[in-house]
Order: sequence, then structure tokens, then C-alpha cells
Amino acid sequence: MANLSHLETLHKRLLWLACWTIHNANHLREKEETDVKVGGHQASSASMAAMLTALYFHTLRPEDRVAVKPHASPVFHAIQYLMGNMPLEKLQNFRGYGGAQSYPSRTKDVDDVDFSTGSVGLGAAFPIFASLTRDFLHGRGLARDMDGRMIALIGDAELDEGNIYEALQEGWKHDIRNVWWLIDYNRQSLDGVVREGLWGRIEAIFSAFGWRVVRLKYGILQRAAFEEAGGAALREWIDACSNALYSALTFQGGSAWRKRLMEDLGDQGEVSALLDRRSDAELATMMENLGGHCLSSLCEAFDATNDDKPTVFLAYTIKGWGTPLAGHKDNHAGLMTPAQMEMLRARMGVALGDEWDPFAAVADVRGLKSFLGNVPFFSKGRRRYTAPALPVPEPAQLSDRLLSTQAGFGKILDEIGRAAGPLSDRIVTMAPDVTVSTNLGAWVNRRGLFARDARGDTFKDERIPSTQKWAFTPTGQHIELGIAEMNLMLLLGAAGLSHSLFKERLIPIGTIYDPFVARGLDALNYACYQDARFMLVGTPSGVTLAPEGGAHQSIGSPLIGISQDGLASFEPAYLDELSIIMNWSFDYLQREGEGDPDERTWLRDETGGSVYLRLSTRPVEQLHRRSHPGFAQGVIDGAYWAREPGPNAEVVIAYQGTVAPEVFEAAGRIAGDRRDIGVLAVTSADRLNAGWTAAQRARARGHRGATCLAEQLMNRLPRHCTLVTVIDGHPATLSWLGSVTGHRTVPLGVEHFGQTGTVGDLYQHFGINADAIVAAADRIAPGRPIRLSA
Repeated sequence: MANLSHLETLHKRLLWLACWTIHNANHLREKEETDVKVGGHQASSASMAAMLTALYFHTLRPEDRVAVKPHASPVFHAIQYLMGNMPLEKLQNFRGYGGAQSYPSRTKDVDDVDFSTGSVGLGAAFPIFASLTRDFLHGRGLARDMDGRMIALIGDAELDEGNIYEALQEGWKHDIRNVWWLIDYNRQSLDGVVREGLWGRIEAIFSAFGWRVVRLKYGILQRAAFEEAGGAALREWIDACSNALYSALTFQGGSAWRKRLMEDLGDQGEVSALLDRRSDAELATMMENLGGHCLSSLCEAFDATNDDKPTVFLAYTIKGWGTPLAGHKDNHAGLMTPAQMEMLRARMGVALGDEWDPFAAVADVRGLKSFLGNVPFFSKGRRRYTAPALPVPEPAQLSDRLLSTQAGFGKILDEIGRAAGPLSDRIVTMAPDVTVSTNLGAWVNRRGLFARDARGDTFKDERIPSTQKWAFTPTGQHIELGIAEMNLMLLLGAAGLSHSLFKERLIPIGTIYDPFVARGLDALNYACYQDARFMLVGTPSGVTLAPEGGAHQSIGSPLIGISQDGLASFEPAYLDELSIIMNWSFDYLQREGEGDPDERTWLRDETGGSVYLRLSTRPVEQLHRRSHPGFAQGVIDGAYWAREPGPNAEVVIAYQGTVAPEVFEAAGRIAGDRRDIGVLAVTSADRLNAGWTAAQRARARGHRGATCLAEQLMNRLPRHCTLVTVIDGHPATLSWLGSVTGHRTVPLGVEHFGQTGTVGDLYQHFGINADAIVAAADRIAPGRPIRLSA
């Protein structure tokens, strides 16, 4: 291979820079005595340095995308530093404030990260869904020049994560292509050594899902030794050696290898001669020359894999390869001591003072710089793309008298599909086997299901009546998923990055049973961390799917909506609110500004984000033609007065979501006994709360006049006024409102698992019906009669 010498040099450079970066962060950079250990995973970086070298400097092309193993981030950052994409000060401040991130991050790092990684297993699976997103675009004649490989570099211990196998099965269903997984098979995890024989299970699983399996076990030095007399016996010994023993001998070094091999193989003439032809150092180098560290073997295997069949490379490695930590079972979180670092410096030939020099100890600097200037992957510069924003039509107008917000969502989406246009043509919907039960059926009937190859609707062909038209085509706009919620969140994340990855904008909309948002929460957080843009619709909310019981009733999801960064959460009660929110969301998903917060609300709306809608299956009598000033803006900002309180208001009821009928009934009954009662319709506790905390921060920074919507609403209430907050969800969602300006608060909501029954049964049981609201108001002023319903 013509460039092998340059690749070998780069391998050493990356290994040194990664280890030095971690050493600097832990041993040299100034820190407080009470600071925790910085860490950085020198051993995990070392085991994958050769694979990253071969990929980035030999195999990859600009259209390829890579998810780098979290614990190999120092190597990735070193690559970017060598190529001028990572400033030295960022590398010197690795794992420090404002420095290079612990794990590769699209949003926190300045270098060209394709996919964030960190929560193990998710980065591995994400390229599968990026591949599916790209194929969806291809089916619509888009991004034809973006047909690169979607690659995941993963540790063998990551294969314990269950979401990996869910993703493999989903990938098989959708006939994914151009996906590579490189498994760093170092056979060590955080707490010990990987179970013997795992490689066989790995190969069987991937083969079962239709993947090509490429085993990279032996490096070029080992393969050459196998050709010598006695080599067959040596190979048999290597294959039979346990993971733990191989690691231990690696740590002990050449003399230990020789002693053990002689003991196990005996004085067999040819074997003894094979060993005697090598010094202890040469023997150790040969025994540690596994396929995952051999650049010749890696490049050869990558070059030979030139079709689009999904492929897994099982690359045998040694954790800590090339460092004094190599092979020790405690090396996962271990750090080289200063003395060990000096040993590595001497081995690498790095002079004092040259530690950060990209070309330290390089013999042919000019030749290496020339080589780097022609590396294909970096030839087109940074690969973060943008796409024009799609125009958003006017909000849909629904005239139904009695309807649930879930059904209204389906009707609004169907209306968008019927009207056609640029926005509707870029919507891609998805659901984990709940398409019909989350009211996506009309949209799917209108826009079709996606598959790379067309598949007809057998029931239609057989003339069997059905309300669903389940024909699959490359131009269909709904992706049907299995019931794994993690896969839904991962696909939302991948499709929500389409504009950045593939230069084409999509509007992903995913529906899910609201209680099961929590099952996909890790992947949802991961998607938001990458700044993916999507709409997540959780339905049914609360205990309103009453006959299904506690297993299908959500309690804490409003708190997820409040706490999840990058996600604006709404829970409308009425269809006009829902239509306004959805219309605003289509624009919000596409915003990419960097401006200051809006001083009206102190929300950073200009930056955009994703949206979570918490909807209900409970039909509610609708309020129509509400066009009074400020209504639409209040819906978006998070709250509006559904009933204006008077100047002497004793009680204000604040509610969110489907409890609206109970609230208005209670308000009407209380009004005869209390002065100036008010009703606050909260459409987004999330945005109200975010504005409140943002305004407090602004005042702390000198913006003395900063006030948010929650403060403006609460400031008009007299001090003696009491808030009663009501939600079909955890009461903490709204109870904080009393803290805004210091009003006594009675929070009503759901804190425990539900049970079967009617909505009325459960609302009474949990104390969120009209009687409970009236009783809460009565407790404010003892002695007044409770106006119970007939």
C-alpha cells in the first residue's frame, strides 16, 4: 500500500495526541483540590486509534457519516486537530469548560461531528435510521448525491444494550443499505472481561439479520508467522487462548509471552524456532498485532467491501494497545501515571515542549502534509449543510362541535395532506405500531406508506373491505415501525437532522402512546441533544384512556415536557388551540437563529427546536371563533385568560389539557360564592416555566425590567388570591405558579398509578373533577358551603 507509511505515522500521532490530551486534563491542567477526576479513557482510545486512522485517512469519502465510539472521542478530536478543524486551546481544555467534549457532540463541539454519541448503544443504532432517512429522500428523488455509508464505531460492551437489537430488526424490516458497524472487540468492559465466545453470538446475530460479517482477527505479522513452520500450532493456541489470559500476557510483555507459549506448546522444534527467531520485544509486537490494530488488514478489508450490503467488522483489539496500560483489566477508567507517560513519550520520540506539535517526531513532515492535503474525506471541507425553510400555510380551521385533540390532530394533518404544497410534501410521519390508534390513518391513506420497493395492498387486491390502504411505495410519506419506542425516537432524530446531513429538509412527525414516551426517553434526549427537529405527539394523555388501566395512563409526561431541553411542550384542550400550536410548530422546527431571547417572553424562540404535543382521546365540546386580541399569541406563549379575574379575585383556577370541562363547570358554581373568579388556560407549562426562569436570569444579569408572561399574569392578582391548579397529570406541572409572585396554591392532579373505569370514575378518584375543584376553593375560606353537583 503506497500510503501505508503515512498511515502508520498518523496512527502514532493520534495515539500520542489522544493520550497527551487526557494526561494534560488530569495531571497538568490547573484544578481545585476538591475537583473530581477528569478522566478521558486512554485505554479505550488506544484500542480504536488504528481503525479511526484507516477510516478517516484512507476509506471515508465526504458523503460518509460516522458515529464515533464515545470513549474514543480524544482520538476523533486529535484527527480534527491535525486537519485544522479543532483549535489547540479546545484540545488543551478537553473535558473543561468550553473545551472539547468528553464524547463527540454535534452541538457542543466545534469540530465536524456527524452524530453525537454518549449514551452507549444509541450512537451505534443511529446510522441505521440515518440510512433509512436517506433512502426516504431517494424515494422522492432527493439527495441523490448523498449516498454515502452510515458508519458506527462501537465497543464490544455496547452490545449489551438492548436497543441495538431492536434497531437491527427494524433495519432488516426496511432493507437498509450502506451501513457499516466496526466493533472494537477488545473483550474488556468497565468492570471486567467480556464473556468467552461472544464473537460467535455476534456473528450469528448479524448474519441472521442479513448483514455481511467480516472478522478481523489477525494482523499482517501474525498471518506471516502462521505461514512459517510451526505457525499452525501458534494459530491454534491463539484461537484457544481465553480473553483474560491474552490480556494478562499482553500487560506482562514479551518474556511472559515466550514463557507461556513454551509451557503450553512445549519444545516442538518448529514452534521453538519460530519463537527463537524473535526477540521478546518482537514477539510481543507480533502477538499484539491483532486485526483491529493492523492498518494493512483494516484498509484491505475496507477496500474489499465495495457494495451497499450492511456490513459488520468484528475487529479484534487490545485495550490500551501501544501504552503501558495495554491489557490490564483495570485500564478502562485508568490513567497513565506521569512516569508511564514518560515511557510513552520515549517510545514515540516526542521531545519536551513538542507535546502539542501536530508533527512532532515525524520524519517526513513535508510528505505527510502533502498526504493530508489530499485525504478524500476532508477534501470538501466541513459537511454541515443547511436547507431553505418551507413556507407554512395558514392554520387549519375545524368546525367539529365535539371532538378530542387526538382526533383533531389527525383531521388537521389530513387537511394539510389534502391541500398539498411544499410543507405537506416534506412531512414524514412515523409510529411504533400505533398508526391507526393515534389517528394517523387518514394521512396514511392519502399519502401512502414508504418502502424502498413497492408492495401492494393484498386486502385491496383480494377485494376485502378495509378502511386502511396499506400500499407501500418509494414515494410514501409514512414509515411504519415496530413497537420499540426507542426506534421511533432514533428515527425522529435522524429525519430531524436531514437538512444538516443531506441538504434536504423534512418535517418528521411521530406519534406514540403518551405513557410510553418514557420507554424511549433516552433516545428522545439523545435526539434533542443533537438539535434534531421533529414533532412528537403523545396520546392519550393522563388517565383519560380510563378502561385500559394504569399501564396505559400517563402521569409524569408533562414533567418530561418541562424538563427536556430542546423540546417545547404543549397540552391544548381545544381544537383551535391545537391548530394554532401545530401551525406555529411547523415554523419553529425550521428556525436556526442565534439571537438574544425575545424580551416579551424571554424565550429563545429564534433558535427553534422540537415540539411535543400531549393530546387526549377524550371528546370535548369545542369553543369556536375565539379571535379576541392576544388569544393566539397567548396559546403560543403558554397561557391566556379564559375568564378574566376581577381586581378583588379570591380564586383563580389554572388548568392544562383535557380537564377544561371540569374547570369551567367548577368556575361557574364557585362564581356565586366568590368574587371575581378567574380561569387561566395553560397551553404550555413548559414555556411558561422557561420564560419565568429566563426572566429571573436576565434580571440577575442587569436587565432590571425583564418580566415574563407568568409574572405578568400573576402580578395582576391581589395578594389574598389563591390559585387552584388542575391537570390530568402530575400536579407539580402547575403548582410552581404560586411561587411566581407568592400566591397560596392548591395543586390538583394525578400522583399514583390509575385503574380501570370511566373518565368520571377516575377523575373523582383522583380529585380532579368539578366537585374536587369546588371543594378546594371552599377550603380557602372555611365556613362557606361546598356546592356539590347534583
